[in-house]
Amino acid sequence: MKEWGKIIIAAVFEVGWVIGLKHADSALEWLATAAAIWASFHLLIVAGRTLPVGTAYAVFVGLGAAGTVIAEIILLGVPVNPAKLILIAVLLAGVVGLKAVTDQGGKKEWHGSH
Repeated sequence: MKEWGKIIIAAVFEVGWVIGLKHADSALEWLATAAAIWASFHLLIVAGRTLPVGTAYAVFVGLGAAGTVIAEIILLGVPVNPAKLILIAVLLAGVVGLKAVTDQGGKKEWHGSH
């Protein structure tokens, strides 16, 4: 579960850098955006060493996308679009479902072409 926590935190940083790419105006805001990019991908890479990388990436992107839409509504005053919220709910259901059906066993190592 610790590795999935890293994916969740990585997705939070993803929300930060995605918003930063659009709204950063000062050197400090660009530095914070760059730090968020580094943190999100670092956590994704570290978690991907243990978790199935396809599922980890899908969860990371899904949570980041949903988080960005929600953050824009809450923090930036973007109007609420009910259809968008329904689609975000479907996306999150898919992310949760994908994680639920993913084998949590040990990671299989790749040893070249088989």
